Amino acid sequence: MDSVNEGTEGRGSMWDLDQKLDQPMDEEAGKLKNAYREKKYSTLLLLRLAFQSLGVVYGDLGTSPLYVFFNTFPHGVKDPDDVIGALSLIIYSLTLVPLLKYVFIVCRANDNGQGGTFALYSLLCRHANVNTIPNRHRTDEDLTTYSRFKLQDKSFASKTRQWLENHSSRKNSLLLLVLVGTCMVIGDGILTPAISVLSASGGIKVDHPNLSNGSLLFLSLLCIVLSVKVIFLVKRCAAVLASFFTYFSSYADVVVLVAVVILVGLFSLQHYGTDKVGWLFAPIVLLWFLMIGGIGAFNIWKYDSSVLKAFSPVYLYRYLKGGGKDGWTSLGGIMLSITGTEALFADLAHFPVLAVQIAFTVIVFPCLLLAYSGQAAYLVNHQDHVEDAFYHSIPDSIYWPVFIIATLAAIVASQATITATFSIIKQALALGCFPRVKVVHTSKKFLGQVYIPDINWILMVLCIAVTAGFRNQNQIGNAYGTAVVIVMLATTFLMILIMLLVWRWHWILVLIFTGLSLLVELTYFSAVLFKIDQGGWVPLVIAAAFLIVMVVWHYGTVKRYEFEMHSKVSMAWILGLGPSLGLVRVPGIGLVYTELASGVPSIFSHFITNLPAIHSVVVFVCVKYLPVYTVPEDERFLVKRIGPKNFHMFRCVARYGYKDLHKKDDDFEKKLFHNLFMFVRLESMMEGCTDSEEYSSSIYGQQTAESRDCFLDNGSTIMSEFEHTIESGDSIVPANSPLRQVHFRPRSSGQASSQNEVDELDFLNSCRDSGVVHILGNTVVKARKDSRLYKRIAVDYIYAFLRKICREHSVIFNVPHESLLNVGQVFYV
Repeated sequence: MDSVNEGTEGRGSMWDLDQKLDQPMDEEAGKLKNAYREKKYSTLLLLRLAFQSLGVVYGDLGTSPLYVFFNTFPHGVKDPDDVIGALSLIIYSLTLVPLLKYVFIVCRANDNGQGGTFALYSLLCRHANVNTIPNRHRTDEDLTTYSRFKLQDKSFASKTRQWLENHSSRKNSLLLLVLVGTCMVIGDGILTPAISVLSASGGIKVDHPNLSNGSLLFLSLLCIVLSVKVIFLVKRCAAVLASFFTYFSSYADVVVLVAVVILVGLFSLQHYGTDKVGWLFAPIVLLWFLMIGGIGAFNIWKYDSSVLKAFSPVYLYRYLKGGGKDGWTSLGGIMLSITGTEALFADLAHFPVLAVQIAFTVIVFPCLLLAYSGQAAYLVNHQDHVEDAFYHSIPDSIYWPVFIIATLAAIVASQATITATFSIIKQALALGCFPRVKVVHTSKKFLGQVYIPDINWILMVLCIAVTAGFRNQNQIGNAYGTAVVIVMLATTFLMILIMLLVWRWHWILVLIFTGLSLLVELTYFSAVLFKIDQGGWVPLVIAAAFLIVMVVWHYGTVKRYEFEMHSKVSMAWILGLGPSLGLVRVPGIGLVYTELASGVPSIFSHFITNLPAIHSVVVFVCVKYLPVYTVPEDERFLVKRIGPKNFHMFRCVARYGYKDLHKKDDDFEKKLFHNLFMFVRLESMMEGCTDSEEYSSSIYGQQTAESRDCFLDNGSTIMSEFEHTIESGDSIVPANSPLRQVHFRPRSSGQASSQNEVDELDFLNSCRDSGVVHILGNTVVKARKDSRLYKRIAVDYIYAFLRKICREHSVIFNVPHESLLNVGQVFYV
């Protein structure tokens, strides 16, 4: 039962772990955990995965040649040597950031294959107690996906962890850094489709000799029809076509309108999911890379092969030294050559790191170098063609095929960024940093592919507003560069902690990595600061809006949890009420939802104080998200008893990872009762065991030899019932075996336990047949009257508004309205 002390678990707690683990068991647990991280792939499978990764991971990075040189020289090229210097910067930027930093270092910092800002944060939360919501329990470390390493007390990593854990301000600063990076990724999800699609559509207005006004009209209409076909007929496309004809008189509007139509189609496509519409992504992107690489090689041969001298760092130095302020600000355009690098890490979930490395080094990197070198060779001889330099440099014979592939590649690039945005918002939601929104799984094969309808339409509106509002690649490029460089800086600071706490690198190696990364990224950051007033303010405004939402929501979530912790009911008070809890015990089961993983929540005392009756069986249900990407289904539930048996009170904790999702076909209530009944069986069996006062309540979906022997010793009836339950129900929760290192009493004791078990199981079944009521707490958070103005605005208006529009817990848990009971409380902060 629970201890009288509220903050600790009792001696007989069903969650207490056996501390006398023998070495073979430790080795087996280690092998099981490593199985989630270490997978061996055949050479053929690796090549296939590398090919598939092109369509998901590298679309954004691959479309950068469409707009880099125009954003670098928005006012034209004044000196051919400037083109050579800019090319040199592009070459070394691609080498240092995507190749060395991300592909070979940062990608190794994945969380069991998951990438992105929150994946790094989850790793840190497991290796240091930096989670701002104090719901951590030592049983969580037994999960096969937890993967935590022990640190020596006197090591530098241990000192760093203590430095982080000792002050809450450092934990909050770390979380704020993660949220800033997350908000900038959301900004990428808005700006990437805008600049990619607008740049690809820009090929329509290039002054091509064979292009007349009539063919321009035909091509524009064809582009729209193709876009509508791809999206399976966009809603109200007739209105879009009407708008197209209305504004067609303005030549510049053609590109914007085509881009807007493509964007509407792209976002309307999202609910189908990447898995269903992405089968052709990899061939498109592969064809795109081969095309730009081949065109680049042709232009080098045709126009000026001397541009290859840009591989010498001397020209990089000359460009920075002689460019002055204009040369320094042009770095904001050069930085666009490495955009998409952060998406490379965020979309890592579906491919092994080795496959991503092969794809980049064999296909992406050399093709990008050829593409930029070819454009530079063309610009050296055609300095007035810097706007739409990519399309101007295409040979006439393949102009329109390349234009079509470029448009498709831009759509693929946008798709990858939008998917990454959905994924990172889902992670933020799971960790209590984003309001509850509807999340839909779009793939049964890939856990990370989700669709968030509300966010999708918000992104679409903002993306169209940016595209139609700026109508200029340069200003959108300035905004894009600001968002990307801030995300990279956030990743660098998080990687410092990963190297120290997780990888346990020597501090000198960490210092070298940090110095090289900051040298490049702070240089680019200083350049984009000059362009804040030229479009760079857009991602800052977008990020600020999302950051306010995230910070306020997280603040309210933490305060609600602290209120639950400080006001939870003492077990001494519960025991003093007696078996009937001082009330009438009516038939049925009451599921009391709480955020607490230990202790009796205040909502329960509030409930029994105001109502004269309580159900015969009470189960406190805690849905808890852990800093892991997923919790295996057979490890999801933990069950334990509260108080003596005649109280009929239990606690069930359902554990989820940040990639896991409640689905309508996921019968949460059924699985909960299945685990509860299994717990009663195992608890009854454990009463016949000695030499083990502390054991886990986790129930095995897989039976060990010891568990079979124990059940056989306690009677064949229980064994048959146990096997029937295993076969008829879903798998339940495992941790370390509760049955190891125990001895068994004589058979007579087991028979008595069996009778008690059968009686309680019959009682639980009869209560479930009488009805199940879901009791949800509705804690209203309000600011005190003496609070500062900003706090009253944040709590009484922003947080209250977010609570009002977000999804109810009853919807998430699929609770029928006729079985729902809300209990309200007011909490002042």
